[in-house]
Amino acid sequence: MTSPTAEAAGDTTSAAPPALVVGNLDVTYRVRGRDRLALRNVSFEIGRTQSYGLVGESGSGKTTIAMALTRYLPRNGRVSAGSISINGADPMRLRGTALRNFRARTVSMVYQEPGKALNPSIRAGRQVAEVYEVGGLSKSDAMDRAADMLARVQIPDPRRVMDSYPHQLSGGMAQRVVIAMAIAADPSLLILDEPTTALDATVEAEVLDLIAGLRAELSTSLLFISHNLAVIAKMCDRVGVLYAGELVEEGPASEIFAAPRHPYTVGLLRCIPNRGQRKDHGRLDSIPGFLPQPGHTLPGCIFAPRCPIAEDRCRQAPPPPFEVGSGRTSRCYRHGDTADLPRNTPVDVELRTSADDGGEPVINFREVSKTFVSRGESVQALRGISVTMRRGETLGLVGESGSGKTTLARVLLGLTPPDPGGTIELDGTPLAADVSGRSREQLQGMQIVFQNPDSALNRRHTVRQLIARPLEKLAGLTGAALRERLTDLVRSVRLEERHLPLRPRQLSGGLKQRVAIARAFGGGPAIVVCDEPTSALDVSVQAAILNLLADLQAKERVTYLFISHDLGLVRYLSDRIVVLYLGRVMEIGPAERVFSGPHHPYTEALLSAVPSLDGTRGSRIKLTGEIPSAAAPPSGCVFHTRCPRRLPSGICESTEPPLAEAEPGHLMSCHIPIDVLVNLQDVTPA
Repeated sequence: MTSPTAEAAGDTTSAAPPALVVGNLDVTYRVRGRDRLALRNVSFEIGRTQSYGLVGESGSGKTTIAMALTRYLPRNGRVSAGSISINGADPMRLRGTALRNFRARTVSMVYQEPGKALNPSIRAGRQVAEVYEVGGLSKSDAMDRAADMLARVQIPDPRRVMDSYPHQLSGGMAQRVVIAMAIAADPSLLILDEPTTALDATVEAEVLDLIAGLRAELSTSLLFISHNLAVIAKMCDRVGVLYAGELVEEGPASEIFAAPRHPYTVGLLRCIPNRGQRKDHGRLDSIPGFLPQPGHTLPGCIFAPRCPIAEDRCRQAPPPPFEVGSGRTSRCYRHGDTADLPRNTPVDVELRTSADDGGEPVINFREVSKTFVSRGESVQALRGISVTMRRGETLGLVGESGSGKTTLARVLLGLTPPDPGGTIELDGTPLAADVSGRSREQLQGMQIVFQNPDSALNRRHTVRQLIARPLEKLAGLTGAALRERLTDLVRSVRLEERHLPLRPRQLSGGLKQRVAIARAFGGGPAIVVCDEPTSALDVSVQAAILNLLADLQAKERVTYLFISHDLGLVRYLSDRIVVLYLGRVMEIGPAERVFSGPHHPYTEALLSAVPSLDGTRGSRIKLTGEIPSAAAPPSGCVFHTRCPRRLPSGICESTEPPLAEAEPGHLMSCHIPIDVLVNLQDVTPA
């Protein structure tokens, strides 16, 4: 598999010295009077116009490398050994004006969350123009150059965006502004730290294409940091695998992802659902245990405590970087045995599905709509949603940002009342529109797991208090019954007794999400809304959380509403899929049928935007323009303004298609007949 960005950039890496050379780098943090080594003996190079990826679990040191390269380490951090050379300059030796010029002209960085990278009180155009003003241009010339740069990053209406504040921009648009700021100085090295994690599939694909094009156009070298291995496979020529501050494997991206030669790399790849893998096919493999703490003093291989093939020599002396191919190394004594690595998680798991319970409805949405009024305008976030959720199933909810996914979840939970006329029924009983009008039993029956556990957990409470509270308040348990149920929940989410007295700040992201899940299940709910529950987690923790959700569903017979922009995860966990666009249901049906096709043209575009590790994904279907405003939706089919398969007859523009059954149990809102879609999309009909 050859990276398309490598082809675009051309093979110039051998003709010029590397843009970045990191040699035997150590980074140390001073914590409570002790030096703790966060990076140990890290060495790699990035050639001119080359793209290099860094992968690994949270806490492995990826961002620490980026901070060291830009001299932005916190006060208690320092480069304690080794060297860094960027365009021949050592940032560790620069001071004052020289350091400011280095940061302004040689290296730029794009952060994960554009909302935090942009000043909320300054218009977007002014922030881009400041980069040119630092370079010596006048304000008027800088604003003109800023408009040109925004057009260069494919913003269709640069002047409108320049006059907007960051909060008025979509996530994808804000990230384009940040990229424009980063490349305005024409840097030699562009560092991207999880630049697409918070974006949906179509916007992510657009941003990645933009980065690849700019890399070729500007001859810029990239350091790409991500826990999304498929994105790294698409974007990078070479990849380094970091574990606990050490580079355990390094080499060409295509070779490492096709045939990894370190057990940790194998573990990371096995955490990702393979194409078509679903929960009823078995559990995802996961990596047991946890990363060692910074400053660890293990005598041998740092991965040995979590490695399924570790032997005595692995625990006695650290392995050197073995040459395992041309330009490829692996720090593993048994690098030749990784192809037959045993699984850590059993494949065969006894499962209970919705069919085992007869599939009776537990939630019925009947013509549910929701209209917001903003600045005198009516914004219809949902329109005529009629969906059934069955007991024990997972209903996956997908669509771009702004399609109405979270609004539908909030309406279900009673946090946002729907418009008059629509109803939501729980076990055949209509639910009050507002949560304050619902009974204790109804409140107990519906819970939510949020995307960010930091915002959802009270920082002052211990884990024991957080999990016990719903047991007391909702389930009414006390005494021995409370202790028994608490113990059962703690075991179910794979927490240990030692975690109970800790507070959220003392837990990793994965442990916090386990606490949030345990709390959600405390009252014995029938419905759990999972709103992007794994988007902030790396792949190893993500696999463990998905396995946990599947196991709890089989044990508790609970129904999930699973919201995610990661379509691979939706396919793995979901029994049925609902595709939303501009508050309307475009498609609904069994997960396997929706994903295998024929799809609605919008679903087809979503699926084509998802990168794959093996590069077998077909060509991406690019949607023109942004999602229209819900305040002024298009006439006819609301998707027709972006649809690549719009019919020439004009019916798509004039008439809204009904949500009709294309196949048994498979509904679409599209004027194109299903037999035509089968031929257009080249799929095998059921």
